[in-house]
Amino acid sequence: MVKTLTIFIILIAFVSQPAYSQDGASVNGYITDSQTGETLLSANVALLEINRGTSTNTSGYYSITNITPGTYTLVATYIGYQRFEKEITLEDGENLRQNIELIPQGVELEEVVVESQTEREAQRNIGRAEVSTELIKEVPAIIEPDVFRSIQLLPGVKAASDFSSGLYIRGGGPDQTLILLDETTVYNPTHFFGFFSTFNPDAVKDVRLYKGGYPAEFGGRLGSVLTVFNKDGNRNETTGTVSLGLLASRVSLEGPYSRGSWMIAVRRSTLEPVLAVLRQSVDSVPDLFYFYDINGKLNFDATDDDRFSIAFYTGNDNVSLPFQEDARIRLNYGNQTLSTKWRRIISEKLFSSVTATGSRYFNQPGFEIGGTPFESDNKIYDFSIKGDLEYLPNEKNTISAGIWGGILTLSYADQFDDQPTFSNRIQSTYLSAYVQNEWRPSSQWIINGGLRLNTFAEGNFYRFEPRLSVENRTFSNIRLQAAYGRYYQYLTLITNEAFSGFDIWLTADDGVPPSYGDQFVAGAKTIPFEGYGLDVELYYRTMRDLFEFDPFVNDAAGLDYSELFRYGEGYAYGLEIFFEKQTGRYTGFIGYTYGITKRKFPGFNDEILDEPLRGRFYPPKYDRTHDVNFVSTYKLSDRWSVSTVFNFASGQPFTKPLGRTQFNGVPWGSSERDIFTVGNLNASRLPSYHRLDISFSRKGTFFKLGDAEWQFQVINAYSRRNIWFYNYDFEENPVEREDVQLLPVIPSVSYTVNF
Repeated sequence: MVKTLTIFIILIAFVSQPAYSQDGASVNGYITDSQTGETLLSANVALLEINRGTSTNTSGYYSITNITPGTYTLVATYIGYQRFEKEITLEDGENLRQNIELIPQGVELEEVVVESQTEREAQRNIGRAEVSTELIKEVPAIIEPDVFRSIQLLPGVKAASDFSSGLYIRGGGPDQTLILLDETTVYNPTHFFGFFSTFNPDAVKDVRLYKGGYPAEFGGRLGSVLTVFNKDGNRNETTGTVSLGLLASRVSLEGPYSRGSWMIAVRRSTLEPVLAVLRQSVDSVPDLFYFYDINGKLNFDATDDDRFSIAFYTGNDNVSLPFQEDARIRLNYGNQTLSTKWRRIISEKLFSSVTATGSRYFNQPGFEIGGTPFESDNKIYDFSIKGDLEYLPNEKNTISAGIWGGILTLSYADQFDDQPTFSNRIQSTYLSAYVQNEWRPSSQWIINGGLRLNTFAEGNFYRFEPRLSVENRTFSNIRLQAAYGRYYQYLTLITNEAFSGFDIWLTADDGVPPSYGDQFVAGAKTIPFEGYGLDVELYYRTMRDLFEFDPFVNDAAGLDYSELFRYGEGYAYGLEIFFEKQTGRYTGFIGYTYGITKRKFPGFNDEILDEPLRGRFYPPKYDRTHDVNFVSTYKLSDRWSVSTVFNFASGQPFTKPLGRTQFNGVPWGSSERDIFTVGNLNASRLPSYHRLDISFSRKGTFFKLGDAEWQFQVINAYSRRNIWFYNYDFEENPVEREDVQLLPVIPSVSYTVNF
């Protein structure tokens, strides 16, 4: 693996001779925000006279090659920015470097500005969705504006509860989504027991979600991919943001220096005063609670063709919570990531990047009952290096290839009463390589085929993953799409919906094969009216060799690693509809999902008494058949706006207790014995869920030193007391059931200053 990576890096480093095209001229460059200098990802650029165009890559770079010499109109568009047009003249063999600065579009209340079809070209690829930072900050949020909570509003993405920001996408659990921050894997990106994510909205530049059928450049997860890119930092002037909230506050700074830019953003909980007041009158209030996260990025422009960057993140949650007179829970978990990246324009046809990453996740929950402690320690270390090439041989093909290798270390240990009860450590090298080609045989067809190879040393696994997507544009305003892919996953997450701090990651090994599955996606995307968009997608996916801790193993001590697991399978299918209004005074969208997901593990819902290990399919806890999300923003005036979010979802499944039988005078003891009878696993349903959140925003100035904004929010405006779960008191006869409810009405206020 090391030898292969070395050859790849040397190839990039020494391909320094400019490769001038012999097939006409070319134009290329970076597209940036004129005010901040931030690169714009997935911006669209085209030559009008020949209807040739492309989109910027994840570095904000574009290239159009093999152009017949002549004079053309170069056009660039991006949602929220003014259209760019410039006349250029190209000579035979000329390679024109044309960097483009787009001017942000001001809010025009009386004027509707429409850049409908072309502006959403890349965003509307199959299975893909993008979330703007404006939406993240505008929609009402329980504690903080949050990336994950905003993503949960999209069709195909479900929320487990008000207390979980976990992403349950197209029938998959949180571990089936690969989460990348500046191309570095993040293993548990949540704060406050999973209430919201670790991604600070002040630091985030770009968020894109591949819900399914994702291309060969990504791998390692069965379901989906979420990529988050932090800001590079303002290249024109030093600016900052301060946001004060009741439960958390943020500050960020960014600015230029002689050879690039920098950015740093800090967020910390401000709950301590609230907890101190509550502690006087409420039991079971944490006597220790805080979280923080820090994001930073530094960019260095070495030459016109070479750019370097280094980005880091660190975050931590620390909690101590009494829950009985002599019992206590302690949680300490967090993430650290580091990535360095080198981007190089080798020629007008060849773009490269090399990225080195490091990621650490630690999770150290503990309990103490009656003075007896129980502690766990789960750690992940992931160090990797990856290289990518993007080659444009002609106007019909875009070839991408890359390699990603690293070392993954997972350790897990338990202690009871200060004595070790279980310990396991696995270290494995991994290597993946991919190649894909986006082929445009005509103006009506786009075909993207790819192949990915994954290897995992621990267990000696080698797996091939074919990928294919097809798009047809026979009709001018309708895009018909289909995709297929095979996916493998070498990790599994043992998660707790109530507290993310209990999450445990485990990996494949000898005797524990990786999970795998196939995905089939079909869709249609259209612009039914000017300024509107309508997307419809169907999906079906399989999940095989799912592995998790066997709940019937009573004592793990002395067992081989492979004996700790049970293996199952699953499937999911559904329909997603997304209708949005993008422009004007009133904007928003409606998303609807019809989704079914099922699992089957031995010992659960046995079909035949003579074969107790077969099991029967059942819906997991997060299954919701119907999901509707309505999100809207209305500009009341230059200063005031109102945003609303309404959610409706089918009730989640649960296992219903059917009764209790009490035995007295049993031969193996004199005390009473209880036998509980339960129904089939998750065969019952909670009541339907619905909630309305409202937010009012007022923009102004802060003593003429900077722009300011007040945000007044009401969460759960009509006080719908949705059911989280049922709690049964078996000491009563008949048994009493208590409704454990989710959020009540929660008011919130925050104040943000931009300077």
